[in-house]
Amino acid sequence: MIEKVGRRIRIPLSRVPADLPAGPSSAEPDDPPRIDFVAYGEDCLLVGQIALGATRLSDLMNDHDEYELVDVEVHSLTGDPAVRAQEVVVPREELLLVHAAGPRGDRAARVRTRQHPIAIAAGPYQVRGYYHALPGADAISSFRHRRPMVPLTDVWVEYRLGGVPQRRRVATLLVNRQQIDWVVEAEDEQIELPDLPLAREDGPLVKDFTGLVFARD
Repeated sequence: MIEKVGRRIRIPLSRVPADLPAGPSSAEPDDPPRIDFVAYGEDCLLVGQIALGATRLSDLMNDHDEYELVDVEVHSLTGDPAVRAQEVVVPREELLLVHAAGPRGDRAARVRTRQHPIAIAAGPYQVRGYYHALPGADAISSFRHRRPMVPLTDVWVEYRLGGVPQRRRVATLLVNRQQIDWVVEAEDEQIELPDLPLAREDGPLVKDFTGLVFARD
């Protein structure tokens, strides 16, 4: 059965049984390692795995225009029941935000940067976090001239799920700057919200994407 998820993403879907166990991975021993992956679309979240065929997720996302996800669960922002697809090929233009478990790259290759608090609106998502720019650079101008997928750190993402406000804290988030509505400088106080657990850099994300989502009062 083919159903439409998002504005242009079309994938074969099936309803997700509540007690469905996780199946064994079909990856071959020589395949690139798979990492857990959460993608934010215009009207849904896609939770699955992606083969990390690059040193860093940001390199993978910027070097390709589309991505193959496997073992995917699709969560509509309307709050409809989740659906599942074994494989989904998603074009980058359909993704607003992304986060995943995975390496941060070679520490020796990193350059000295200064972190700047910024706020971003992308579709239904409000984002606050730190953008890292070269010392002396204008943060917003630098952000706008980066490659499409721009990393932020210590991020809050806010949106609505089934009409209920949600808040997610993420250690590192990739923002598709080509799909944002606006970006402005912010204040540290707008980012340093109550101390809640961050997504682990060195471990898998919880398959149930609600693991780091907090409904707001």
